[in-house]
Amino acid sequence: MGKGKDMRYLCYPYMREAQTTVDFEIQSDALAVRIGQAASLVVPLEELHSDLLKLVEMVYHLNGSVRGKMAISAADVHKLSDLYDRYVEETEESIKQFVLPQGSAAACALHVCRSEAKKTVRALHRVSLEREVPERLFDYAHLLANVLFVMAVYANKRQGIEEIPFVSKSYPVKTRKKEIN
Repeated sequence: MGKGKDMRYLCYPYMREAQTTVDFEIQSDALAVRIGQAASLVVPLEELHSDLLKLVEMVYHLNGSVRGKMAISAADVHKLSDLYDRYVEETEESIKQFVLPQGSAAACALHVCRSEAKKTVRALHRVSLEREVPERLFDYAHLLANVLFVMAVYANKRQGIEEIPFVSKSYPVKTRKKEIN
């Protein structure tokens, strides 16, 4: 076959690594793919579509920030926090309790993204057991999961679909309280 390996037989150069960094990278790639899929379902909701496309790019920056150069800045965390606040403002009444992950195709896709974001946080935690991971990456990843949740509720609201509250038989119910400054 010549000097080098034919690259068609290599889907990812780090696939055989023993370290968990590669698992984080594969998981965060899955998250980016899911966010891109969700974006395709919200095209009529232009602002949400635009925000999701920006998040896809940011997830790839998160992905590379463990092995490569840190690409998530404090300003990026702040922008994500502002995005969270904006969607919370739109969905405040619906997110006072836990809700079932249901509704429109877009909202369901965003709930899948939220779940994938949690898996990404968990994969990042496993990496942190092997090497130092900047706290900023954890802040971003945790906040991203919460942003995706409120985006899902927002998508349902914009499409006229009501949330279905979930009351756990296992855990006491806590309601979110708005911060008082």
